[in-house]
Amino acid sequence: MKRWGNMARVFTRLGKEITIAAKAGGPDPSTNPRLRLLIQNAKVENMPKDNIDRAVKRATEKDQKDYKEVVYEGYAPHGIAVVVETATDNPTRTVANIRSYFNKYNGSLGTSGMCDYLFERKCSFKVEKKEGVDIEELELELIDFGVEEIFAEEDYIMIYAEFTNFGPIQRYLEDNGFHILTFLFERIPNEIKDVTEEQQAEIEKLLEKIEEDEDVTNVFHNMKSN
Repeated sequence: MKRWGNMARVFTRLGKEITIAAKAGGPDPSTNPRLRLLIQNAKVENMPKDNIDRAVKRATEKDQKDYKEVVYEGYAPHGIAVVVETATDNPTRTVANIRSYFNKYNGSLGTSGMCDYLFERKCSFKVEKKEGVDIEELELELIDFGVEEIFAEEDYIMIYAEFTNFGPIQRYLEDNGFHILTFLFERIPNEIKDVTEEQQAEIEKLLEKIEEDEDVTNVFHNMKSN
């Protein structure tokens, strides 16, 4: 049951992100790069095609609720910074819920920007390996597009860059026949904080509660996992 619950949350989150992208850049994936990437992410998560189509269609419906992307920042117990990304049609409800989770689990919801400086915003691409591609040559090509890190695993390549450079990198990969498996915007902590196992367990209760909220799309923190 827990697995089904997790899957439902993933589909809800992806559906909102797809609707927001379709509303911002149009419902045609061929002319909307961000929508194209999100649809690919949804396919990797085995989201049914009907769900994807409905999420795109919602963007053009007149009576559709308008989702806004809102970021909340605060501290979990033991000084761990937490950044919460949401997609919500009711920010008043969402902020009340997020604040209640922080309060219940001995954290504190703060003001916008208070934790932002502790994280670097990056985009990452997971790309299927292509025969005959030299990883060092690819890295040299992609440096011009703002890529900061690239490394190869057995059957895929990971690429990291400043989040603002995702458009040119995506265009390069698609134009050169690379298959993008998944794409993410991430907030990577500048420093990670050590905690004891007991402290980690306490902090994870808060993080899990936040992640369960259907308005939440992503949760980032600077805790080192034991």
